[in-house]
Amino acid sequence: MTRKRRRLWIVLACGLSLGVAATLSLLALSPGMELFVLPADLAQRTPTPGRVFRLGGLVQAGSVQKTLIGREPAVSFRVTDGKASIPVTYVGILPDLFREGQGVVTLGEVQPDGSFRASEVLAKHDETYMPKDVAEALKRNGLWNPAAGPPPPASTWNTLNARQLDTKQTGQTGKAGG
Repeated sequence: MTRKRRRLWIVLACGLSLGVAATLSLLALSPGMELFVLPADLAQRTPTPGRVFRLGGLVQAGSVQKTLIGREPAVSFRVTDGKASIPVTYVGILPDLFREGQGVVTLGEVQPDGSFRASEVLAKHDETYMPKDVAEALKRNGLWNPAAGPPPPASTWNTLNARQLDTKQTGQTGKAGG
């Protein structure tokens, strides 16, 4: 084999190896490209058992229950997007900004009973921040019309009825639930 032909085979082998490596990297990253899953999306499609993903939304008002498991602090709460809510359990120390009605993203997996076991909990960074996907879910579910003002408080999401939603969307004054 001549030197020119040998060089050609080496370049082709390197190019093929690089292509395979790039393809495998993209395939490995594709499930993690989703920032987080909303509770309503989780209710519609059941994830593969054992698959770790992020669940995001707001901590439902009145749902936080703190306990101790041995010497470890444990908490159970519900994450909601206004359309559905998922029970979450977490063992460990919560972030300082964690509280009811605040945005949260949890990393973990769905349990056989339908609850979500979190291995990590991330809380929002200030009172004006709302994740883009949560804002879009509020708009899509009819719980917020940006032209009518700021979004309703999270504590009212699961108590709004259809009449209140219609009032909010048309911009008429009256009882708007928050």
